[in-house]
Amino acid sequence: MPRKRPAGRDDDDLDHATDDESIDIHDAPDPATATPEQARKYNNRSVERVVSMLNVLQESPEPMSLVEIHRSIGMAKATAFRYLWTLEKHRYVERDGSGRYGLGLGFVGMQSRDLDVLKERARPWLERVRDETGETTNLGVLDGNAVRYVEVAESHRTVRMASSPGSRDPLYCTALGKAIAAQLPEEHVRELLEQVEMTPRTKNTITSADEYMKQLTTVRLRGYAVDDGENEDDGRCVAVAILSSRLPAALSVSGPASRFSLKAVSDVAKTLIDIAERLQPTGRE
Repeated sequence: MPRKRPAGRDDDDLDHATDDESIDIHDAPDPATATPEQARKYNNRSVERVVSMLNVLQESPEPMSLVEIHRSIGMAKATAFRYLWTLEKHRYVERDGSGRYGLGLGFVGMQSRDLDVLKERARPWLERVRDETGETTNLGVLDGNAVRYVEVAESHRTVRMASSPGSRDPLYCTALGKAIAAQLPEEHVRELLEQVEMTPRTKNTITSADEYMKQLTTVRLRGYAVDDGENEDDGRCVAVAILSSRLPAALSVSGPASRFSLKAVSDVAKTLIDIAERLQPTGRE
């Protein structure tokens, strides 16, 4: 006889409701080597489905709609929405202005407080450099295999480069991405690049992992990274990593290449290097 389903509860909630006493937690098999029969006894379907949802979001280069998500994992639309709503509540998922979903900053875990502090400390400096240069300034952090903009001081000029807080860009074609990647082990960087297709966004976009690694060597030697029309045709950006932080983060200034000259990039880089040192956990204020 089927078990009676309590009102307001999914079948998932009942997976092991009556089985807890029959499970020997001390004799549980290794999840990596468990047989299908063993997995059926210990696996929790609700958690499995949440993990599937998060994996889909992780692998997507762009935020996904609710319809795209529920179709990708074969989950009822209403159930998928409840899962997403709960994940959003705990900051593991974020919704952009168009209602599309991406991974949130909850995965920073214990570092979330560090991020809040970094944003608070960086904001005055971003505004100061924005006002001095007339260009948009950004604070970005590593988010999976991409860069997430967490603070943006947008230029007041009519023609400007700008990203929205919470938006993401690839590592391989942005100055922020290069600055952060230059501080990571080469093996890790290559793993991140393997997860994405290095699609050319402009004629200057680097589409080879080996060429990208060469660029990172240059970044380490001079202390800053440059996106010279690699993400957008008339875009130019300079970025500097914030070292000695538990967060892979960087600062950048971006503007139209027609106005933001390479000479200006070099000068701005010196300012960013000084600010990045101040923003280090042990840096001077």
